Amino acid sequence: MNSLDQLSELSIARSWAAIGAFDGVHIGHQSLFDRLVAGAHQAGCKAVVITFEPLPALFFKRIVGMQVLTSWHERVALINNFAVDQVIVLDFNASLAEVNALPFMEKVKKAIGVERLIMGIDSALGKDQASSTTGLKEIGRQLGFSVDVIPPVRNQQEVVSSSNIRKLLKSGNIIRANEFLGRPYTVSGKVVHGENRGHKLGIPTANLSIPDEKMLPANGVYATRAHVDGETYLAVTNIGVRPTFENPLPVPRVEPHLLDTDKMFYDRLIELEFVAYLRPEMRFPDASLLVAQIHKDIATAREILKDES
Repeated sequence: MNSLDQLSELSIARSWAAIGAFDGVHIGHQSLFDRLVAGAHQAGCKAVVITFEPLPALFFKRIVGMQVLTSWHERVALINNFAVDQVIVLDFNASLAEVNALPFMEKVKKAIGVERLIMGIDSALGKDQASSTTGLKEIGRQLGFSVDVIPPVRNQQEVVSSSNIRKLLKSGNIIRANEFLGRPYTVSGKVVHGENRGHKLGIPTANLSIPDEKMLPANGVYATRAHVDGETYLAVTNIGVRPTFENPLPVPRVEPHLLDTDKMFYDRLIELEFVAYLRPEMRFPDASLLVAQIHKDIATAREILKDES
């Protein structure tokens, strides 16, 4: 990550830039990046994306639940898929939070020679929240860059936004959330030791350690794909507190059962792609009924994932 003052070390002569949180890198962001890259390269400029860690909305505690769709590592990797020339991650701290848009853009202009700024219609920068439609255009006139305002992308008349994706995930509407993202929603975590309840039931699961700030879909059972050690497995994943057993968990746990393998994957990183919501988490009268339902879930997941291949 970089501080605002470290931007001066970049010395990019000419660029087009996009600045924002870009949490989730959804299809609206993707449309913006496509426009940024095509325009910048046609003009003989570098395409530069500036984002922040933590997200400003997280810093100011504006995100309900204080959870994000993508870590900054995930955001950078996803943004790089769009052939941008450079992604800059700025450390969003108390000092940067006090900087108004004009001095911020003065440093950006000096560091990367920005000639055009590509922004969403609801975007704003700086402590004074200079908007893309008014304040930033005036700053651009002062500093010598233009501002290109991109209208929102809609899916079935609904605006595609990070906040709407969070709502969809919290309601378990994974298919619609994936439409907004343009790809399956992913959750990654290292496999840690648990209570081995799944193993005792004959359906072993991997217990994933997930960062607290990573948003989880609603509690329930999902058809997923699991990527680990360069291999991909079909999986059924439970998110929840295991209500069938005594002493339910205090917070939801992510536990995938990887199909057609007996490997345990301890200390390995598993990335889960959420494809479909199968059912809510529920309490069963006894473990045998739970096992019977899980086998039904496995059969359903195989059919869904086969069709999705």
